Amino acid sequence: MICFLEGTIVDKQPTRVVLNVAGVGYEMLIPLSSYDRLPSTGETCHIETFDYVREDQHALYGFMSAAEKEMFELLLGITGIGPKLALSALSGMSVREIRAAVVDGDQKRLSAISGVGRKMAERMIVELRDKLSAGDALAAVFGEDDDMSDHRLRDAMLALISLGYKQKESRKMVRDVLDSADQDTSVEDVIRQALARR
Repeated sequence: MICFLEGTIVDKQPTRVVLNVAGVGYEMLIPLSSYDRLPSTGETCHIETFDYVREDQHALYGFMSAAEKEMFELLLGITGIGPKLALSALSGMSVREIRAAVVDGDQKRLSAISGVGRKMAERMIVELRDKLSAGDALAAVFGEDDDMSDHRLRDAMLALISLGYKQKESRKMVRDVLDSADQDTSVEDVIRQALARR
């Protein structure tokens, strides 16, 4: 299997790139998110790849980050999703947005992806939720405006999400408690108080 390629960009378009690697031209299909990060034609770059081989198809898919490649592989593991739809998902949403939608159970956001209907969005949530690591869930749960230095916010939110609360709801519940709590309040107390206020 070809894991990555490093060479000179010969041609690039929003859905494909051709890389010259030691005199051999490799064509790769890419998501829009990777296209946006490609250097100019004639420059050297490193591209993560996924070699897709079936009886009737042999295609090479390229990604500018390992996270995109990993999400592509996770999407391919879902019943009914092939490489074209997985690429469409990564073109329509960032990896972080997909993770956040899965963690939050946001069917509406996922079904906005071209080719993904309501039932497919439900399947994505069910099948991907268990495959996301704790680190993936953390990255999805916290926005740029969140204070990552306060471990109580992070830990309490994750606990509430694991109990079935939505991402936005759990953030509000925890913030409401932390706004009136002192620095000595434990994570357990934050969770208890958040649940008691429901």
